[in-house]
Amino acid sequence: MQLEKMVAFHKAVGDPTRLRIIALLRRGPLHGQAIAGKLGLRPPTITHHLKKLRDTGLVVSRRDKNTIYFHLDERKLEFMSTAILRIGDDERVVAEQLKVNKEDQAKITRNFVTVDGKLKQMPRQLKKKNVVLAYFVQWFEHGKTYEEREVNEYIQTFYDDFATVRREWVMQQFMYRENNRYELNPVEMWPVVVQR
Repeated sequence: MQLEKMVAFHKAVGDPTRLRIIALLRRGPLHGQAIAGKLGLRPPTITHHLKKLRDTGLVVSRRDKNTIYFHLDERKLEFMSTAILRIGDDERVVAEQLKVNKEDQAKITRNFVTVDGKLKQMPRQLKKKNVVLAYFVQWFEHGKTYEEREVNEYIQTFYDDFATVRREWVMQQFMYRENNRYELNPVEMWPVVVQR
């Protein structure tokens, strides 16, 4: 995750009204009128604050007929809230990452990757899945942004279900996604580091 994204997150939550909106949405999804009513504010004010929260990815909206409901991404909130503790602490963070020695990494890779570099199947066990995801994500360059089409094309060189792999890279924090563009997170944020 880039520093700019961390700064944007802290700016977004550094407002009392937005903190109150987050507290409300932790109880469940609400529409804008309901949030305005509960906070005693006008709907345009709530719209402004919700846009700031949506821009950071903390809040997502879903339409149900004619009403738009706002949902809090609690996982992202928790991750972003603690991200500052991981800055500049590479050795400690890497040591705390999912521990997989080189022999285990090689064994997992042999079990799930064919000789010609194709993924046989996505492992179900999280440890194995993360080793496989780390193995394949290393094709990308740090600091470079990729269009979703490019990511899909690369995944299809080793696995047909590109949507699953792409989604897992984001969920497991290997990559960051914004506006259908993808970028590698720093290795310190990965749940496992695969050495080649």
